[in-house]
Amino acid sequence: MPELRQFTESRTGPVPLTSTVPRELVHRVAVAETLLTGWTRTDVDRFTLTAQWPRAHQLHVSADRSAYEPLLIAETVRQCGALLAHAAYEVPISHRFVLQELRVDTRPEHLAVGAVPAEPVVDVTVDEIRRRAGRPSALRYGAVVHLGGERVATGRIAVTWTNESVYRRLRGGRTADVGALRLPQPPPPPLPADVVGRALRADVLLSPTARSDRWRLKVDTAHPVFFDHPLDHIPGMLLLEAARQAARARMGGDGRVPASFHAAFHQYAELDRPVWMEVSEAGGDDVQVVALQGDVVAFECRVGAVKG
Repeated sequence: MPELRQFTESRTGPVPLTSTVPRELVHRVAVAETLLTGWTRTDVDRFTLTAQWPRAHQLHVSADRSAYEPLLIAETVRQCGALLAHAAYEVPISHRFVLQELRVDTRPEHLAVGAVPAEPVVDVTVDEIRRRAGRPSALRYGAVVHLGGERVATGRIAVTWTNESVYRRLRGGRTADVGALRLPQPPPPPLPADVVGRALRADVLLSPTARSDRWRLKVDTAHPVFFDHPLDHIPGMLLLEAARQAARARMGGDGRVPASFHAAFHQYAELDRPVWMEVSEAGGDDVQVVALQGDVVAFECRVGAVKG
């Protein structure tokens, strides 16, 4: 895709551009949700990317606007993989991506919101490329996120992709227009926003049940961030945020904040069936969160916390 490369790669070094990369390359529709500003190749499978983080955001900045959230790191690292797949490895824009694993470890003490939007630099190493019929079909990569010269986070992601016809076969006819799906009955009113560290009720993803360690997942397909564009399944970033909220609800007001996420996505979480989030202790300051659809674990995440 050489016609795209001229807009996204800086051949003289990782100098941030004055605009974002084309939004299609990071699978976003809204320019406001496009975080990356440029990229350059530093070795065969090594890259440096630049980004800009907003000082205020519905999800990616804390409720008091003092700190960047770990979900922002996860989304930045995810966008790096999408951009490089298309621009560096020539994966067609029309292909469907499937997130399989995501690991993010952050240093909250270095993620304060400053007087201007932050401009992180992300060093990415692609350490595994799977191929099918000679073409790349999956990537596994690591990322190191620097801000102001400080190493503020690391990430690892495994992602695969397929063309539209194969995707439709894999989905077994579940790729119809979202509006045609018979969505489950809405869950009960959600938890109070402050219990899960959110400012807006509309961003709370958990509704209480009779158990203190189990919640019904609330999915709003009109949410402007999680559903930046129509999807035929529950997006991975929504499940990751639900794990963060479950961890916050479990921890209560003990001063700990989620700082790391080690997640595995086992199967598609469908929009037309209820999802239940369950949390258990995992040792130390970690908790284990699973998303159940029926009796199947669709997603699991170990959430690590630090004192805020």
